[in-house]
Amino acid sequence: MAEPRWARRVVLGTAMAALASLLPTGRAGATQVTAVSVGRSPSCVAVNSLTGSVYVGCEGDGTVCVLDRTGALRAVVPVGSTVSDVAVNEVTGRVYASNRPAGTVTVFEGATGRVLTTIAAGPGAAALAVDETTDTVYVASEASGTVTVLDGAAGSFANLVPGESDALAGICVDPGRRLAYCTSVGEARVEVLDLHTERFTGSIPAGRSPAGVAVHRLSNTVYVANAGIHHLSVLDGSNRTEKATILLGSAASAVAVHQGTATVYANGGANGLVRIDGAQGERTGELALGINPGAVAVDQRTRVVYATDPVRDSVCVVRDF
Repeated sequence: MAEPRWARRVVLGTAMAALASLLPTGRAGATQVTAVSVGRSPSCVAVNSLTGSVYVGCEGDGTVCVLDRTGALRAVVPVGSTVSDVAVNEVTGRVYASNRPAGTVTVFEGATGRVLTTIAAGPGAAALAVDETTDTVYVASEASGTVTVLDGAAGSFANLVPGESDALAGICVDPGRRLAYCTSVGEARVEVLDLHTERFTGSIPAGRSPAGVAVHRLSNTVYVANAGIHHLSVLDGSNRTEKATILLGSAASAVAVHQGTATVYANGGANGLVRIDGAQGERTGELALGINPGAVAVDQRTRVVYATDPVRDSVCVVRDF
């Protein structure tokens, strides 16, 4: 990479929230779950922990629903025919929504919902990750295994990184170490992308059909949700090995990490969420939601967890879990 790239119709919705359950967790207080109606088939979710805004991508109608920190639906942003993934840059406030069939990424302002541009990102553009330190967006392809690099400031295509596998299902960024981790769904491994050179530099074995991936930055630990087997892979980012597996109630496809407490959340409960103590490497709780949730995200400030429910066209807002 020659030089760094860090220079730099909203339809109002009606809040339709209802208390779904009040479940004990063994911790102080009780877990509160609120179901918020969103668009059709919500498939992805991202949180801006600075503003408290939550962005729920709905695969069935091509919209991104915007919730505030109370869980109220504040806006619906049309972004295309479908939404495959959504990511937010907390520094700039911009939100990115990928469209796998079209091979595009739509960019809009998180505060106003105003669509800024749509960028061609290549066939199968699916999973998204943002490096806020450089204002760069990485788009992993499910069709070719490549990673498209977007300039967040310019809102434009910047580079295409050739893939080491046929298909990538998930991606996360460790900005401090200048690395990205991409799950190779057909190869049972995680590909390591050097963000400085923009080249793949190795791989780490994982479980069958790895999908969601998240990194705890302080401990340099990578968590991989394996969609083809009932366990979560725990990877050592330093020596690039699978150092442990954690048995789950079901196969998981999504995982999120609360950085301050090293708490890990995954959609691998028997019919809901599972909570894991990352420091101890063990399960510490399970929350029944009555469905197998889709995507999972956590607010780094409040520790509120968000889980999409594609069956009931809603998102579960989970407090004190």
